[in-house]
Amino acid sequence: MSLVAAQITKRFRDVTAVDDLSFTVHRGSLFGFLGPNGAGKTTTMRVVLNIIRPDEGQVTWNGTPINRLGRGFFGYLPEERGLYPKMRVAEHLEFLGRIHGLDKRKARIETERWIERFELGDLRQKRIEELSKGNQQKVQTIGTMLHDPELLILDEPFSGLDPVNTALLKEVLVEAHQRGKTIIFSSHRMDQVEEICEDIALIDHGRLVLHGNLRQIKRSMGRQILRISLEGDQGFWAKLPGLELLSSRADYQEFRLGERVDPNHVLREAMRAGQVIHFELVEPSLDQIFVEKVGGQR
Repeated sequence: MSLVAAQITKRFRDVTAVDDLSFTVHRGSLFGFLGPNGAGKTTTMRVVLNIIRPDEGQVTWNGTPINRLGRGFFGYLPEERGLYPKMRVAEHLEFLGRIHGLDKRKARIETERWIERFELGDLRQKRIEELSKGNQQKVQTIGTMLHDPELLILDEPFSGLDPVNTALLKEVLVEAHQRGKTIIFSSHRMDQVEEICEDIALIDHGRLVLHGNLRQIKRSMGRQILRISLEGDQGFWAKLPGLELLSSRADYQEFRLGERVDPNHVLREAMRAGQVIHFELVEPSLDQIFVEKVGGQR
């Protein structure tokens, strides 16, 4: 089974937000849906959820049009938050469970289970408006997962979370993935996507730029990134043609290698400049791939 978006186009008057976009999300995958601001990610997600209808194209799940699937099939976390500020945490979550098809008893049981899982036990009787931004985010995330949907679509799920709660949410998503759930999420944090996603789609101006298995995409781009940790003359590389400095950190410098650059020659020059602590050729990070594919067009 898989989710297939086939030749999706969505226009808003004179603006084409999504332009002949096609991609596949295999059942049970953790899928990163990426793109710069204004690329059409949120519009595409809403088309997939049947919140808005495309002008052209179709979205199917295992061949069934997405609009024929029941309300409990989806779990959606929008980027903009939509909680009722005067409702109390437990009350609100039970309400969300009920509108997604759970009976009263099941909604209460699942609410309590998820409140404990997200460490919100002391806040269950607090009003939503009394919570911090991060805890509101946790409540809305619970509301997305409470009814155990088959397909989770999360728009910037880590927004507003501190490192501890970011780690907790990653753990929860991986657990859902291990249970066979299909998870699509967007994030501007490429390191988070790189850490947990198997497959990605990168869009820009509503069009597909890159799509496929993340590991294979990185391998196809070759080991063109060089990391050097050196005690000595940090500026030795300026005399070497074909080296582009990407970043300079306290612990290492990172370069992009030109096609004709011999890494062994760079190593010899680095050794002349000082003591080489670390020298490594690596595949480009997802952040570097993102910048290369869409950064120059912005």
